[in-house]
Formats: sequence, C-alpha cells, structure tokens
Amino acid sequence: MDEVLLELLAGNRAHAAELPDGYFAPVEDEQHPDVVTICCSDSRVSQEGMWHTDRPGAVFTPSNIGNQVWDDHRGERIVDGSLLYPVYHTGTDAVAIVGHTGCGAVTAAYRVATGAEPPEPQGVAKWVEMLVPVVEEALESDLIEEDDEWTTVNQLVEYNVDYQARFLRNSADMPADVAVYGFVYDVHGVYGDAPGRAYLVNLEGETRPPEIARRLPESEADAAASLLY
Repeated sequence: MDEVLLELLAGNRAHAAELPDGYFAPVEDEQHPDVVTICCSDSRVSQEGMWHTDRPGAVFTPSNIGNQVWDDHRGERIVDGSLLYPVYHTGTDAVAIVGHTGCGAVTAAYRVATGAEPPEPQGVAKWVEMLVPVVEEALESDLIEEDDEWTTVNQLVEYNVDYQARFLRNSADMPADVAVYGFVYDVHGVYGDAPGRAYLVNLEGETRPPEIARRLPESEADAAASLLY
C-alpha cells in the first residue's frame, strides 16, 4: 500500500477526530468568507496557516502558479473565476493577493524573459508565459536590481503582486467597493528576521511603506515593507 495514501488517510482521520462538535454548523448551508486570498500554488504557503485561522468559512482560498488574478480567455486577460466567485456570490468584500519569496513561477518567468525556454508541460508553461510580460515590464523599470538572480526574483515577486493588484483594481469585473491588498509571504527572512510574516506591500494601490504604515494601527505598522521602494 502507498505510504503517502496511508499518511493522508491517517491525517484526515486525526483531523476529523479533533474537530469540536458543531464545527461546520455555521457554514453547512452557506458561506460568507471575509476575504478571498489568491496565493501561489506552493507547498510552503499555507493559506489558512499564514492568517492563523482554522475557522471554516473564514477564507476563500484559490491558488495558481504565480498568484495570478487573471486567466487567458481566447487571447484576452480576464479576472479568474475562482477569485470572482466569492466576490459575486458569497458577499466577500476583500481580496488579498499573496506572493512569496523564492517563487519558482517568477523565477521561471524571469529565465524565459532572459532567454530560456518555457518549462514543460504546457499546462505549466501557460501560467509561466502569462507572467513573462510582467517580468519584462519590471526589468525595464528602475525598480529592479539585477545583481544576482535571488535578489532579482524576490523583487520581481513584489512587482508581480503590485501588477496583479493594479490589474484587479482596474478591471470592470471588480466592484469598486471591494478592497484589494497585496502581500509577500516571507519564507526566507528576506524582508525581516521573522520568516512566516506576510508583509503588506500594496494597500489599495499605495505601495510606499511609510504611507502604508501611516494607515495602519501602530501595532501593525511593521507589516509595511518593500524591496522596491
């Protein structure tokens, strides 16, 4: 028998046994999550874990390669349906776009933008190639330091979060009263000395850390950070 399968079964049995009575009662018939967080598909990035919540129905959690808010529809960029669904159908009024340090998708897009072939298979290449114009725009700006790949990629991660947030806020499909936040989840201690912090790099279009910090409670002001400004 496959050990991975047995671990999954045993883990789920333990999970179910630990749930308190009535755990799903508030959300059995409907859900109204507070926020939809679109994160990168990465085993190191736990969507509920990073917000320290285990309450069912609190966070709507789509993810994809490179935390992209869009999809390609017949050559046109449209807002991804997994992000729009909770906004339109569950009353969710906030979106958090969450990149992470050391992102493999951004690394791949950077390498394609600088001459490498797209990764295989095509299902992966599609999402990487959608990031390439973002990377190319970033490299043409004065915000990216191309000293070494590690530094460059982490700056591109943040640039991509900003880009995705801007696209979302400018989309006709996104209601104007839905808040849009951009974060970078720090796996490696790049932004500070506390790996696991989610640093707020975009607050409703504002990207300058001092301005973001000014709009936060003093106790949370240290969450405002940037590798670009």
